[in-house]
Amino acid sequence: MRLAALFAFAFLPVSCSFVGSKLAPCPSLPEQTASQPAEPASAETVTRVEMVNVNIRLDPEMILRIRRLAGRLVPTRKGQTPSFDDKLSYVVEVSSAEIGVTAASLTHMMNTYVFGEADAPLKHLRLSVHGGRIKQEGTIKKGIGIPFETIGDVSPTAEGKIRIHPTKMKAGHLPVKGLMKLFGVDMAKLINTRNARGISVDDNDIILDPALALPPPKMRGMVTAVRVEFDEIVQIFGTEKPGEAKKLSGGNYMWYHGGVLKFGKLTMHDTDLRMVDADPRDPFDFSPEHYNDHLVAGYSKTTASGGLIVHMPDYTKISKSLSPR
Repeated sequence: MRLAALFAFAFLPVSCSFVGSKLAPCPSLPEQTASQPAEPASAETVTRVEMVNVNIRLDPEMILRIRRLAGRLVPTRKGQTPSFDDKLSYVVEVSSAEIGVTAASLTHMMNTYVFGEADAPLKHLRLSVHGGRIKQEGTIKKGIGIPFETIGDVSPTAEGKIRIHPTKMKAGHLPVKGLMKLFGVDMAKLINTRNARGISVDDNDIILDPALALPPPKMRGMVTAVRVEFDEIVQIFGTEKPGEAKKLSGGNYMWYHGGVLKFGKLTMHDTDLRMVDADPRDPFDFSPEHYNDHLVAGYSKTTASGGLIVHMPDYTKISKSLSPR
């Protein structure tokens, strides 16, 4: 869905603009405050995004395997232009997608983001896939610590989140029934907004909200189906399938089109920006934190219509030292 940001030099007093294929100065936007609500983006001004076969690294270990995605960039504040420099300047509103997350990435997410606080009730979590179900192991932070284990099914909720329904539970290697007996504490105290985020409890089920659990840039959308596939949890968003973008290229890419978009020292109007995998033999491995290394190691081409195509190597194939972020 966190689906992740890109480019730098955000706070310049004067920037330049892409108008077709020409550069021209453009005035800076009036300063906005965080308290101002974002206005709904119209079809005429919105920047749409489509991705095909892209692995987005939200951090070195948290990877979203985006098989396909169609959506738009919605500014988080009134009058604000989505900027790849600022992860908090926009939300990726997903209308349709198929995104896989490995058990290793889920383990990292749970330990780092969901139960990352020092006083979080669950620690040392490990997730794995067994027979099409999710196995969770860890320690209940109570006394000297109690080891626990659950095995459960995954499914979408009516609200578009992910439900994990335990079918087997053990605490201290002994079988128990129900989360209350498993954890032996009041569930409202066990999982709350202070010491865990993106997770809640519904009777004996655990509800996971990836939009809240993942780091920015944030993604939001309705999860309509979930399945276990090899070592991945695959989430389906919406019912539509992006069609037009697939006609542009047979490779792996991200395509931003329409609206206004900032990146680097440039502001692109009527955006047409395609970032293409230089080696389509495997998924496009992209790190938003190291966008500049991707750019420097790649090459770009201006299209006849004033658009920009950037061919980029994978994150793991960049030979130069990565720039600090």
